[in-house]
Amino acid sequence: MDRLGSFSNDPSDKPPCRGCSSYLMEPYIKCAECGPPPFFLCLQTSDFPVLDPSWTAQEEMALLEAVMDCGFGNWQDVANQMCTKTKEECEKHYMKHFINNPLFASTLLNLKQAEEAKTADTAIPFHSTDDPPRPTFDSLLSRDMAGYMPARADFIEEFDNYAEWDLRDIDFVEDDSDILHALKMAVVDIYHSRLKERQRRKKIIRDHGLINLRKFQLMERRYPKEVQDLYETMRRFARIVGPVEHDKFIESHALEFELRREIKRLQEYRTAGITNFCSARTYDHLKKTREEERVKRTMLSEVLQYIQDSSACQQWLRRQADIDSGLSPSLPVASNSGRRSAPPLNLTGLPGTEKLNEKEKELCQMVRLVPGAYLEYKSALLNECNKQGGLRLAQARALIKIDVNKTRKIYDFLIREGYITKG
Repeated sequence: MDRLGSFSNDPSDKPPCRGCSSYLMEPYIKCAECGPPPFFLCLQTSDFPVLDPSWTAQEEMALLEAVMDCGFGNWQDVANQMCTKTKEECEKHYMKHFINNPLFASTLLNLKQAEEAKTADTAIPFHSTDDPPRPTFDSLLSRDMAGYMPARADFIEEFDNYAEWDLRDIDFVEDDSDILHALKMAVVDIYHSRLKERQRRKKIIRDHGLINLRKFQLMERRYPKEVQDLYETMRRFARIVGPVEHDKFIESHALEFELRREIKRLQEYRTAGITNFCSARTYDHLKKTREEERVKRTMLSEVLQYIQDSSACQQWLRRQADIDSGLSPSLPVASNSGRRSAPPLNLTGLPGTEKLNEKEKELCQMVRLVPGAYLEYKSALLNECNKQGGLRLAQARALIKIDVNKTRKIYDFLIREGYITKG
């Protein structure tokens, strides 16, 4: 092997190949013993027939490139680009050897059968999504599908939709410096990487069948709650393992969950001393009856606890009627007299928390008031107190329109800490 670095960039200045007489191109062979002049032989020789005795390998490649450039069916343009064959010859040869060739058909069939054989013995094959729906433009379903257009297999708005804007001012001119040319090429490379990311996301959506979002959500809901939680957690890894392995993993975990639940049920039977399924049915019936009686006793204790509350009594009667009719009981009995206090507010991550001291944080937690609102109320009360020389509770309630109990706690806190004085 040799290099053409010693020759100029003009092809006419390069020595000819002794095999095909064309201008020498890399890679090529240079004989170490022949010469002078040196013996050059290129590796681009393609004058041998492949599919038809009257067609060389070079013409076969030129035909495929012409069909790719001009499009299938534009035989006149294909013939014009080839220059060595007529329109009829191009069409006849292409249809005979590349469309209707039984060798190619059998090869494709064998490849398809081999691919199907890979998953023939798997327990849980993955089935890709059906033809996606075709909603009208700007409809609710169209927005759920992220503007996907099935007829074009594309989206109305692409991922990184404005990636092309970075190229609108790029113009390669001859007087560009090396640094400027390299900078422009770097911008083009960045744009290509963004296009690859766009295509990668489309492939994930297509492979996992995410276009029909509603159908995908219905498939998720058929799993138990524990499997749904796993599905949500593993969603981010689906793009790595692929659709088939991801589906196998979820289905296998759902099967494992069912088996564990069944094993637990059988262990419960064994603990209760049950040895046959006939006794198991009786056990399940008695267990359900005991559970219903327990619920009734619980509700009775609740209604006795709130006997003075007519609303709680009515709710208990409605729940009792639901159980007697075979329906699921309604919400638990709630009593206005025995209402529980709400838990303290969690201030983690709320804006303005860093501006509060420890006592102010404790106040916001107990009053369940976000730090930003507290700071506004505090500023308003301080300004009014400075103007009036003091502040009364009635004035504070007229100034901030919130729950009177919360206002009283804020007012007492500011008086106690010395921020304001009583009027």
